[in-house]
Amino acid sequence: MLWRRMTLVALLAVGIAAMTSSMKATAGENSSSVTFYKDVLPILQKNCQTCHRPGEIAPMSFMTYKDTRPWAKGIKTAAVSRQMPPWFADPNYGHFVNERTLSDAALRTLVAWADGGAVEGDAKDAPPPVKFVDGWSIKPDMVIEMPQDVQLPATGTINYKNILVKVNFAEDRWVVAADLRPGNNQVVHHMRANVRPPDSDFMRNAVPGVAYDDGDPAMGRKDAGIDLLGKFNPGLGAQDFSLFESAKFVPKGSDIVFNMHYTATGKETTDRSRLAIVFAKNPPKYRYYVDEGPTAGNLAIPAGDPNAEVVSEMTAQIDTQLVYMQPHMHLRGKDYEVRLIYPDGKMQTVFRTKWDFNWQIGVDLVKPIPIPKGTRVIGIAHFDNSANNKWNPDPTKLVFWGLQNWEEMQNCFMGYLIDPNFKDVRNIFKRSGPSLLPRSTSGPALSTLVIK
Repeated sequence: MLWRRMTLVALLAVGIAAMTSSMKATAGENSSSVTFYKDVLPILQKNCQTCHRPGEIAPMSFMTYKDTRPWAKGIKTAAVSRQMPPWFADPNYGHFVNERTLSDAALRTLVAWADGGAVEGDAKDAPPPVKFVDGWSIKPDMVIEMPQDVQLPATGTINYKNILVKVNFAEDRWVVAADLRPGNNQVVHHMRANVRPPDSDFMRNAVPGVAYDDGDPAMGRKDAGIDLLGKFNPGLGAQDFSLFESAKFVPKGSDIVFNMHYTATGKETTDRSRLAIVFAKNPPKYRYYVDEGPTAGNLAIPAGDPNAEVVSEMTAQIDTQLVYMQPHMHLRGKDYEVRLIYPDGKMQTVFRTKWDFNWQIGVDLVKPIPIPKGTRVIGIAHFDNSANNKWNPDPTKLVFWGLQNWEEMQNCFMGYLIDPNFKDVRNIFKRSGPSLLPRSTSGPALSTLVIK
């Protein structure tokens, strides 16, 4: 989306570095001894180059000294202000494998380098370059591409598109990683790749490659076969399903449906997106399954409300383990929290994060959280529907659930570990509590939550 690229440029540009001039290198750090190749490049490789390289979401590359040097002061500003790398989870609630927060030592190094004149140093000190495979963040065993270009208009609302790709997997496969990439970064806001097994009725009569206006198949669809294989959101990156001897399941004969959210850019254009996957070498201990999590399809956000609260709930129907969370809201979102209410009545907050529409990041838990049968999973979100929210499409509007950005959503995609032989994946959880209430003029709020 255009504004997210403008935001990135503005964030890193030297012109916004009013506070940069007041920042000094930490005492004890010799700025003149810090060089790009020896000190800075390892930090960029670990924290930045996934996005800051040609063809990726970031508007500038940090692969070489020549490319990075003009942004030295902007890098310092973004790092010291903790705007980059993007990470919003509260460290008091949860520990995450993919945490991107810079260490204090790395921060001191970046500040010292910028303050010391952004010295290049000796290229012999450089670490080996990170090897990115044909633009992927993984080394794919299989790449699935849309069979033809999707034609997109210059202006107006573009409804969600579903595109069937006939893959017809020759055998049951387990997938340990997936990377979903836009063919055209300018128009793809977000997208999903859904597994459509051979017994599914979803898009059964669709012509492969044709883009159909058919909403969002993940939200509330009763077809038990649909599974989410890969996602693309700003800053999300490739997804790893193997952290706990786990993998995603793709039944023999399955096809892939690309679910696309496009945004008009002012000129007619096209897109042909791709999915890369890595197959497991051995059968997994757990099946990794992702669904939409607690969902407030009945949300209502009053006009002008700067802190509207919306709560959703679902209840576990089997014993499972939570390993992944990715909140989802639109332009009015402020923050999101996940609480668990266990069968014995104990309540625990397991995740809390600020919300930034430009960076829709998921978190991988270091340790799975057991979810016993009967546990209630609560999603608590706040929205700023006031005129003070610069992203707000219309602060005078009472906002309801909808697919487009000027409408709103409130849910949290969640990944679970389940028995590989469990088939009824759409009934791992059922909506409950506030999520079953009729829509009102606000909420549902925490006051509707029943605590036994």
